[in-house]
Amino acid sequence: MTIIEPQDLGPLWERLGHQFTDDGRQNIGFPGATDITFDDLAGLWAGTLLNNIGSPYDGGHGRNHTKGIELQVVNMVADILSAPPSRWGYVTDGATEGTEHALLDARRRFPDAVIYASAAAHYMLAELAEKLMMPLVVIGVDDGGRIDVADLAGELARRRDRAAVIVAVAGTTMAEAVDDVPAIVAACDRMSINRRRIHVDGALSGLPLALVPADGVPRVDFSVRGVTSAVVSGHKFLSTLEPCGVLVYREPPLAAAAGRVSYTGTASVTLAGSRSGHTTLKLYKSLAGLGTEAHRARVRHCRDTAVYACERLRRVGVDAHRHPHAFTVYFPPPPPELTQRWVVPADDRCAHLICMPQVTRSDIDRFVHDFEVAMGKRRLLGGRRKPAMAAT
Repeated sequence: MTIIEPQDLGPLWERLGHQFTDDGRQNIGFPGATDITFDDLAGLWAGTLLNNIGSPYDGGHGRNHTKGIELQVVNMVADILSAPPSRWGYVTDGATEGTEHALLDARRRFPDAVIYASAAAHYMLAELAEKLMMPLVVIGVDDGGRIDVADLAGELARRRDRAAVIVAVAGTTMAEAVDDVPAIVAACDRMSINRRRIHVDGALSGLPLALVPADGVPRVDFSVRGVTSAVVSGHKFLSTLEPCGVLVYREPPLAAAAGRVSYTGTASVTLAGSRSGHTTLKLYKSLAGLGTEAHRARVRHCRDTAVYACERLRRVGVDAHRHPHAFTVYFPPPPPELTQRWVVPADDRCAHLICMPQVTRSDIDRFVHDFEVAMGKRRLLGGRRKPAMAAT
């Protein structure tokens, strides 16, 4: 057996602190909010084990949990999403877990179910379908990255004898496009597809759109009659500083009827056994500590910054676009020297920046300056830019 000798870890923590602080100044490409911090929770975080094992709706044998607060978090998110009183939910380790839970519930209800999702849906969806051994039909997208409802209707018609599980996206990863959920419901209604589940992956845009609806952007919450479940991320808009999510159902899933496990004294209704009780505290502080109006102000601030970023990029010749609700500004793939300095993800069609609450206009100005310099170097070398998605 290898013997681990004790080490002085102070220098490592200090070095990592400097590294993450420096990197954070250039990280404008991924949707993680960092404007809300949790110094007042340090005591509970550093010296207390909190395990929300099993169902949040019963305490179980243990007492070191935050399930009572977890239910308040679920209800606050459910209220924002206009869920009815029959709602059910729990705190997940991220939006992907919430989507997997919804797919598993659909398969339990309808063993013949087929998953439908757009080509712009989250990359993990294909892995979830394979894991759950459910067929996945990938639907095309329009020029703005939204699911092509006509294409969806055609694929549904081909399989009208089978149940449908449609994963609608509220905030695609590259362009923050939002699928037209009311149109999806209407398409199902026209074909009398009643054996169906419609799950909304609202990881980034679900809460902002529910808090501050945008003109011309369809609703994606439970005010849309056909939505059966939705999930939002905590580390994106709510700034929990670690991955987590909140899953909400319109009606309790089949798993909610599970009996209690004798060892834990609580029902096994989640995908994980042990779950962190600390993330629940962060979610609660973000939601209850700030309140609804403060979060609405954060949404408006992000959108204003995104408008500014789009205009600044266009002013220097970058073909930049954004959807009317979006924090995301997308543009043709930039020169590689720009992405070496700035954290800006790109595919073969476009790159983007995301104006989360901590991103300032000064950050945008620095980025645009570096972009302009990089384009000047590219022109000198005779390089060409690839076209981005169409404007919306």
